[in-house]
Amino acid sequence: MTVTINGNNLTLAQVVSVARHYEEVELAAEANAKIKGSRTLIEQILAEKKVVYGVNTGFGMLSNISISEDEIDQLQYNLVVSCVAGVGEPFAEEVVRAMLLLRANSLSSGYSGVRPIIVETMLAMLNRRVHPVVPQKGSVGASGDLAPLAHLALVLIGRGEAWYKGQLLPGGEAMKQAGIDPVVLKAKEGLSLCNGTQAMSAVGALAVYDALKLARYADLFGALSAEALEAVLMAFDHKIHDIRPHPGQVETAANLRDLLQDSEVLANPSTGRVQDAYSLRCMPQVHGASKDAIGYVKQVIEREINAVTDNPLVFTETGEVLSGGNFHGQPVALALDFLAIALAELANISQLRIERLTNPALSMGLPAFLVEKSGLNDGFMVAQYTAAALVSENKILAHPASVDSIPTSADQEDHVSMGTTAARKCREVLENLSYVLAIEAICACQGIDFRKKKPSPKLQQVYRIIREKVSFMAVDREMNKDFEAVVGLIKDNAFEIEGLLGK
Repeated sequence: MTVTINGNNLTLAQVVSVARHYEEVELAAEANAKIKGSRTLIEQILAEKKVVYGVNTGFGMLSNISISEDEIDQLQYNLVVSCVAGVGEPFAEEVVRAMLLLRANSLSSGYSGVRPIIVETMLAMLNRRVHPVVPQKGSVGASGDLAPLAHLALVLIGRGEAWYKGQLLPGGEAMKQAGIDPVVLKAKEGLSLCNGTQAMSAVGALAVYDALKLARYADLFGALSAEALEAVLMAFDHKIHDIRPHPGQVETAANLRDLLQDSEVLANPSTGRVQDAYSLRCMPQVHGASKDAIGYVKQVIEREINAVTDNPLVFTETGEVLSGGNFHGQPVALALDFLAIALAELANISQLRIERLTNPALSMGLPAFLVEKSGLNDGFMVAQYTAAALVSENKILAHPASVDSIPTSADQEDHVSMGTTAARKCREVLENLSYVLAIEAICACQGIDFRKKKPSPKLQQVYRIIREKVSFMAVDREMNKDFEAVVGLIKDNAFEIEGLLGK
């Protein structure tokens, strides 16, 4: 299948299919017509010698400087190269592909004044897999993601560096080998390419897609821990949750009831407890709150990936070119800070269940650190250390980037969002969460082995999938490969069995 873009209805699933699975992209015919219409208005303005920001003026604090007619194209080139100021490790290939897609989608709305060749060239780069090198650091998230998008645009004009067929090449050479002609920028086009929120939105779109999946795995592996710790099922009774009807809470309780149905372990517990610690008893409340937060962020990101975020904007219906601030990343920055907090909490509560599984004072009869002959063997002692380290790191990463701002462009751009910093931090929290959940799953399977009773039928499936990659640990061994194996199962959707992951 081919993804057709028109600026209005791109989905998260389509972003993932293009970014990760190399789905081809085409421009809708109606979008091509809208792009041509907005370009006609820009050319008309130039012919009439009207003064319009970014078309025939300088940028930012320099907007009061008029640019002569014979220097207008040079102005756009200069803007791109002057914004190539990113530093640090480059974004992953999937993020760069998502950036290309989102930038092309925004331009295809027909409010940016570029020529169709700009969008067509970006789609050719996607379809022929020319991937610009885009450093991660340098954006303050207002005036758009100037530095990252400039690195993206640099290859479009035959400069910079790009990966092509496994080789890092000069941008012009990569385009040549791929059979793509670089473009020569005309009036407004450099500004349209650099203004926008597509770096933070690309990272955010991939992160929220993965977060939706990891939230379901939190339920799945939390249920495994409930089996291993002989949890009290009463806490998941629907009557409790129906009278506090937060959607995520109700959903999580239903998932846990379904996952734990017909468990031999929980039908005949070895203890007479009437309630559990909060990390077990309050899974619906804690997991559910994070799910509701993820749902909110999903709505923000879905709006943003179909938004027009450059400046100025071209309205062909009224013949106006209006300067505003749609490039400001505040909506995305706040949302991704919230997402990082929600994911950090899923890791927090998962790590507490790991602690209960490995601590003989809390594990309801399981051996110390989940291993026979403890003392001679350390078992999962240091596995819990790793989870604790990741959770503590998340606490630092969850500090919101959006509460900071710093003036730029001689105070013309005096409030910024730091949205790309929020996005990058969120991606790290997400990765840490995947490892914490993997450690919990392995510890829970080890605990289940010691119970000598069968878990629920659905969790038996989960147990078997994990045990195909990670065997019972009778004596100490290297565990890092076990963690990677389960993270690999998550990424490969090995648990995506009908009826297993709930809603």
